[in-house]
Amino acid sequence: MTPKKLVLCLLGSFLITQAHAAAPDLAERWATLRAEQPKLQVRDAARALGASEAQLLATNIGKGVTRLQADGNQPREIMRAALDLGVVQAITRNENGVIETTGTASKFKQAGDKSEQGETKQKDPEQEARERNIAGGYLGGQIDLRFHFENWKYAFAVVQPGRDGKLTRSLQFFDAQGDSVHKVYLRNDAGVAVFEQIVAKFRLPEQSGELAVRAAPPKTQEKPDSQIDLKEFQLAWKDMTDVHQFARILREFHLTREQALRLAPAGLVERVTPQALRTLLEGAARDKVAIMVFLGNDGLTQIYSGKIEKTMEAGGFFNVLDPDFNLHIRDSALRSGWVVKRGGVTSVEFFDNDGVQVLSFFGVRERGKAQPQAWQDLADKLPRAK
Repeated sequence: MTPKKLVLCLLGSFLITQAHAAAPDLAERWATLRAEQPKLQVRDAARALGASEAQLLATNIGKGVTRLQADGNQPREIMRAALDLGVVQAITRNENGVIETTGTASKFKQAGDKSEQGETKQKDPEQEARERNIAGGYLGGQIDLRFHFENWKYAFAVVQPGRDGKLTRSLQFFDAQGDSVHKVYLRNDAGVAVFEQIVAKFRLPEQSGELAVRAAPPKTQEKPDSQIDLKEFQLAWKDMTDVHQFARILREFHLTREQALRLAPAGLVERVTPQALRTLLEGAARDKVAIMVFLGNDGLTQIYSGKIEKTMEAGGFFNVLDPDFNLHIRDSALRSGWVVKRGGVTSVEFFDNDGVQVLSFFGVRERGKAQPQAWQDLADKLPRAK
């Protein structure tokens, strides 16, 4: 062997050794941090360790963690298969909020299914549009999800003891940065066989813990207000007949969401204090006002619809702690809140210190009908910002 080849061989052996040493090093540091701070959120732990949540999870591959296929349509197919799990807990989070709902996901009937009267049921246009990016269900019902599968990158099945020592089973999904997109926890014994079938069917042949996570792309800079056609934008806002048209208007005028609220037509948007979040949740619980809560990330938005009961501050978060619905908001990170009127609907939206939407609220209403007056009264009473 020539000296040059010998050097290359030794260098290759060194790099391989270093690669194998990296994972145990992260695993050891993760174990130490958990022992020191057992209540630390996984997302915060990952940041403290200079890693991602997906990389922390991958340190346990082969020890209750199985890596699943996540290319192409595989995440959609896994979620489609998960419709048969029965009662589950669906968990979605972003940087400053977590939403957790327990229930059974709904399934869509196949096109052409007949109603009890023997006639084909007519789908409304909104539902048809959403079905183009769904997994055979999850629209409405107890587990209500809106998918953006193009941002799903990694998938795992996890069978490990929970904090109470009992064995838990979950499907966990992450984006290209290794941040959590969605988690599905099994909450019934009857679904164990289905869970095991999902793991067997979608198990990745090569169970590698090496994840090629990418840095987050740079945040899109706001277009200067002076370059916005303000008159046309405000006319488009006033012409909205459906709240779902708002996303198209943002794209058309190249606006960020918070910027659009700031430039909205007079009288249709009012700024409220970040503390209005607590006022809203406490008021909804006290007055039994049914609300819709939207919380998500670039890969998925989860929606809860219904009344809430128990609210409280704990662990640096303001929380809703009901049997089948939990909400956790780091409200110290909120920068602004807004009461917004568009398309005949009133919403309340909150943004963090980076201008990213954390969550939004609507009043529960029947399609084609006005929002209940109780919701409008609640929004009107929120403390306005000076």
